[in-house]
Amino acid sequence: MKKTHIKHILITGGAGFIGSHVVRLFVNKYPDYLIVNLDNLTYAGNLANLKDVDQAENYKFVKADICDYESMLEVFREYSIDGVIHLAAESHVDRSIKDPFTFAQTNVMGTLSLLQAARESWSGDWADKLFYHVSTDEVYGALEFDDSLFTETTSYDPHSPYSASKASSDHFVRAYYDTYGMPIVISNCSNNYGPYQFPEKLIPLFINNIRHGKSLPVYGKGENIRDWLYVIDHARAIDLVFHEGKVRETYNIGGFNEWKNIDLIKVIIKTVDKQLGNPPGTSDHLITYVTDRAGHDLRYAIDSTKIKNELGWEPSLQFEEGIAKTVAWYLENQEWMDQITSGAYEEYYQEMYLKR
Repeated sequence: MKKTHIKHILITGGAGFIGSHVVRLFVNKYPDYLIVNLDNLTYAGNLANLKDVDQAENYKFVKADICDYESMLEVFREYSIDGVIHLAAESHVDRSIKDPFTFAQTNVMGTLSLLQAARESWSGDWADKLFYHVSTDEVYGALEFDDSLFTETTSYDPHSPYSASKASSDHFVRAYYDTYGMPIVISNCSNNYGPYQFPEKLIPLFINNIRHGKSLPVYGKGENIRDWLYVIDHARAIDLVFHEGKVRETYNIGGFNEWKNIDLIKVIIKTVDKQLGNPPGTSDHLITYVTDRAGHDLRYAIDSTKIKNELGWEPSLQFEEGIAKTVAWYLENQEWMDQITSGAYEEYYQEMYLKR
């Protein structure tokens, strides 16, 4: 394919939670870019997440598996890809504990497949090329209950099959710069929340459970701490890193927004009950303490000073405002949630894709 736009960007995992927000931002903000959304439409990929942009002239969708090297080569060549934003990944820690092989295959070998396809397609012509790998704060391990934060120079110390697979993929990305000279950049982000998140994750799961009066399972005593980032703020950061980040640099992206799990859950309960018109405390009894997850890290917290100082990014929302917007979205989009939890979306959107 000849160049039809000033940039041809491949966004992997673009039908997923974070990916769909990045695709939407780029399609709308950069009409002179061709945005190629590549997703294998596994359980967490949902084309309904992008129905507002899927007819845009600068948008293309490709169903493919990043582990299929020959397919990746074909995509790079067919669409003259000159930039990659790599978000496709298996990301749920509990699933990684049950099935580590799938996480190693997708997160490590899939990333390697993309890197090699980029290297082969770009043939050493690195001008105006970039491979941007989106990773996680979990590669750094865990922090104590103190004032320490993960920085870009924190040593890697992954504790789960998921974080180990992401750490490995980070190393491969850097190795392609060091060995071949491929222009790369990496970002490591904290926990995201917001619209379109698959409801195996804590916030949408608990919103839906409260709506249906189901139990809210809390690991251990709920004392584990996470840093929370509104997904649209993350998409804004990815835009900045892609366009203004320095080659071979790493940027940590966090919300400066730490919450104990149990305190977060109480905020969710309070917010959902309020928006449903329930009296305060209506859903408190749904909290159920369960056996803690194996290898459950105590605390994650990101220091975002570097991206703030170098690129001018910082979160736009305070958590209470972000969680109120998030709860409102899920309650107003109950059909989306019901299709996800029933599994109906998979059959419907697979059929829709095949008809296109």
